[in-house]
Amino acid sequence: MKTVAITLERPLVRSLGATFVFALITAALAQIAFRLPFTPVPVTLQVLGVMLSGMILGSRLGALAQLQYVSAGLAGAPVFAHFTGGPAVLLDPSGGYIPGFILGAFVTGLLVERCRKQDMSRMIMAGAAGVASLYACGAAWLYIWLSATGQETPGLYVWLMGIAPFIGIDSLKVVFASMATTSTIRWKR
Repeated sequence: MKTVAITLERPLVRSLGATFVFALITAALAQIAFRLPFTPVPVTLQVLGVMLSGMILGSRLGALAQLQYVSAGLAGAPVFAHFTGGPAVLLDPSGGYIPGFILGAFVTGLLVERCRKQDMSRMIMAGAAGVASLYACGAAWLYIWLSATGQETPGLYVWLMGIAPFIGIDSLKVVFASMATTSTIRWKR
């Protein structure tokens, strides 16, 4: 009988460890949350964790970190905003933003990787593109959710409830993540 030995190389173990840390950071930031009276989508610091994971870990590892975070939440761990978890969270009005975290980290990381010079303005543009992709996922689901509840103009409500209230705060998160990462050494891929 032939045996096969599998050894994990240190870079792989370190990379998986880093993705786990960023999944935990996102889970912790998700608990810093509050609700605005006019929108069913909570304001959280999760987007900061998404941007940081994309900017520091890059596209693949950043997306993997967010996939770990989302998977833990869907498995029932109370890692989403307000200590919620489980697949039913995806049926909430803000459910589309959750898978959008994976895309947001990937897009941000990809744009950072493609920058020859990773200065503050380019990091902000990468982060803004990542947030826009995250908004696209969240807005698509919010449109479906609002349509199912009988809203006559769901597109307007998507803008008013799911995007407009968050642009300012998410812009600050992108700027903060950009400031933090322009002075940080990127993860060796």
